[in-house]
Amino acid sequence: MRFEDTAADVWLPVHADEIEGLPAPGASGLNYRFWDGGPEFPADPARCAFYVVPYMKGSEIAVRPLAAMTSLRAVQTLSAGIDHVTPGIDLLPPGVALCNAKGVHEASTAELTLALILASLRGIPGFVRGQDAEEWRAGFYPALADKSVLIVGYGSIGAAIEDRLAPFECARVARVARSARTTERGPVQALADLPALLPEADVVVLSTPLTPGTRHLADAGFLARMKDGALLVNVARGPVVDTSALLKEVEGGRITAALDVTDPEPLPAGHPLWHAPGVLISPHVGGSTSAFMPRAKRLIAGQLRRFVAGEELVNVLLTTD
Repeated sequence: MRFEDTAADVWLPVHADEIEGLPAPGASGLNYRFWDGGPEFPADPARCAFYVVPYMKGSEIAVRPLAAMTSLRAVQTLSAGIDHVTPGIDLLPPGVALCNAKGVHEASTAELTLALILASLRGIPGFVRGQDAEEWRAGFYPALADKSVLIVGYGSIGAAIEDRLAPFECARVARVARSARTTERGPVQALADLPALLPEADVVVLSTPLTPGTRHLADAGFLARMKDGALLVNVARGPVVDTSALLKEVEGGRITAALDVTDPEPLPAGHPLWHAPGVLISPHVGGSTSAFMPRAKRLIAGQLRRFVAGEELVNVLLTTD
């Protein structure tokens, strides 16, 4: 990809003067426009060459300007997943690079994954309720040590989760991705191997992208294969899990769950998941930490320096036809 336009717009959800290392406006041939998903566009979308998608604003906002962005060359998300942008891919001109935010969310999401696992196993939600009620809830609780963990979705986030599992003396960590491969930590098995792996896992972590192939991956059959007492942790996307099937399993007490994402999302008041036994819910905050903005700004600045220099962008997941 080469940038040759002498006067093109870049739409940013962060003010340009807050991002160190950006190519200088004007001299670089770029004009920076701030747009964080508000009702009014900051300029003519037809002049936009590089679009940084507003973070956590949903698919409707992400896709809204795409049809009019006839000069677009690159779309940069600030999330690891791109499912909020893919509904608008057919609106894009050919040759547009769609890039995700690999390198921004791995540490924070892996931290939360471990927090959800430990909180669920060690009974932390019950302790909080006990403190509120001034009750001393002593007893024995499951440990992560000596447990078998299965990571479903072994990209950069899945690998970061395993890095943080290493000190906890797990009996085994198994890895599953779309296709089999070998890593420094060991083999990654294919999704087709899940039926044999699920009955062996004490903790099943979902960190896979949401695609047509992973929607409702954790369906009734998947959940039925999990061993009694196992914990399901979803830090992927809500629709990776069939919510109705999950409710049947947790309401029967056979498995437990820790969910940073839900379907529907946000989870509405009155939804049975809120009070389902053995379910811990966090409000989609895997990447929403103090680490996010500095890393996002570094990614944006680096991508735009490459863009101006005519270098290949990083984190390109697809290029439109």
